Amino acid sequence: MAYNILYKKSVSKDLRKIDKRERAQIFKKLQEVLSKNPKRGKKLKGRFRELYSYRIGDYRVVYTFVPQGVLVLRVSHRKEIYRK
Repeated sequence: MAYNILYKKSVSKDLRKIDKRERAQIFKKLQEVLSKNPKRGKKLKGRFRELYSYRIGDYRVVYTFVPQGVLVLRVSHRKEIYRK
């Protein structure tokens, strides 16, 4: 079963900060991995316990499940992703 991958509007702002080549790699991985097996990511703890994180190189993709598929909430460098 393939899941639809949806993006929150703020993800486009996150992606503008990332190099073009790395951005393409992130999109490719999202389509290959998350659309087929979204539970492959790590379930977060604490106040983020409903969210999942998937590692792509030095970047992390934070997502959750919605009835339509997988909703990507943030894409950021590993040092910055869990701040705020």
